[in-house]
Amino acid sequence: MASKDKQVRLDQKSYLEEKLNQRLTVLAGKGLLPERIAKDVTVRKIRAKMRETEGRLKVIAELEKKTEEKARIKVEKMALPKKEKKKKEAEKVPVDSKRQKKKEKKSKENKKEG
Repeated sequence: MASKDKQVRLDQKSYLEEKLNQRLTVLAGKGLLPERIAKDVTVRKIRAKMRETEGRLKVIAELEKKTEEKARIKVEKMALPKKEKKKKEAEKVPVDSKRQKKKEKKSKENKKEG
């Protein structure tokens, strides 16, 4: 029962509901009281599996909702016009690297000496 498919989980849920109804009719046919029926081990196991399946269906529904939301956001982003990137001011005025500054300083010193 570890399937992640929604349809499989829905089929499992309907199967478990049918199985539970059969078990309840059998126990009611035997003349058991509702308190005893509620404590029946098989009934409790079936109800536990139903709760597990319903919980998994809720998770699947949440995942589908998130997927739809992501798709909607993606479509909205694609519809928006692209913004042009502004060139940085640093690109207009080239900045000398540390090595270049040192080289220029050395060449100025050589000119003064010579």
